Amino acid sequence: MATARILVTGARGMVGKNILEHPGMAQWDVLAPSRDELDLSDFTATRQYLEANRPDMIVHSAGLVGGIHANMSRPVDFLVNNIDIGRNIIMAARECGVRRLLNLASSCMYPRNAANPLTEDLILKGELEPTNEGYALAKIFSTRLCEYIVREQPDFLYKTFIPCNLYGRHDKFDPEKSHLIPAIIHKVHTAKVTGQETVEIWGAGTARREFMYAGDIADAVIRALGNFDSVPALMNVGLGHDFTINEYYAVAADVIGWQGRFVHDLDKPVGMQQKLVSTTRQTAWGWQPATSLRDGISKTYQFYLATLAS
Repeated sequence: MATARILVTGARGMVGKNILEHPGMAQWDVLAPSRDELDLSDFTATRQYLEANRPDMIVHSAGLVGGIHANMSRPVDFLVNNIDIGRNIIMAARECGVRRLLNLASSCMYPRNAANPLTEDLILKGELEPTNEGYALAKIFSTRLCEYIVREQPDFLYKTFIPCNLYGRHDKFDPEKSHLIPAIIHKVHTAKVTGQETVEIWGAGTARREFMYAGDIADAVIRALGNFDSVPALMNVGLGHDFTINEYYAVAADVIGWQGRFVHDLDKPVGMQQKLVSTTRQTAWGWQPATSLRDGISKTYQFYLATLAS
């Protein structure tokens, strides 16, 4: 029997690199094109790539991503770029007869005031969080497009994972582009090496967030690829519990070895007060993440130090 061919979009991003690093990927013939090899913003080029390479399955993890600052300053890019690449890869896959596609969405698709934990049926049931609305709308678009294709053609299995917030190896640590945990690591490490006595936290630090180590989402993807029929059409992937912003800072400081104190800027935006996904479908599917917060931050900090040394 021929080895299945898997296309991973976004192979140079954090999630894509973690998927490629997973030992389970060795069982497949993997396509991991760079942006120069596969320009997802160009529909014709995307379709031609699929026609030439004929993948059996696609993992769509490509996207323009960033933290609150990036989303607030560039909402047009986060909306249009992500809609374009989502539409192009999904529609090209349909036209080329690729019958299995796993779309990686985002928990920012959920309404800002929805009750936690967030269940999959809550999408489009309320106002989105304004600080990343453009990105959220683009992810909703791709998710609904997958659902519509399956509705019209049930022999196509286009499914969506909704991961909680992610961090880990290959993350972005630039303060202008980074998400919460890599930003914390950079800030606290800088405070340590420069002798700063304080580190600023935006807001009171009481907002709660669910961050999963990227190696764990990769593990869920590999499990899905091995038994795609068993995957729910739409499923959250997360920890099932969360931590306050203050707790993330405290664990990072402990891992890094910084012993200063935190100060809070109550005038800065903090986004949603809580964003915790329901893991009921995930549990029924039979999978749970394995990496603790301390272990995940430790692995991410070691990667950060290695990037500074290179």
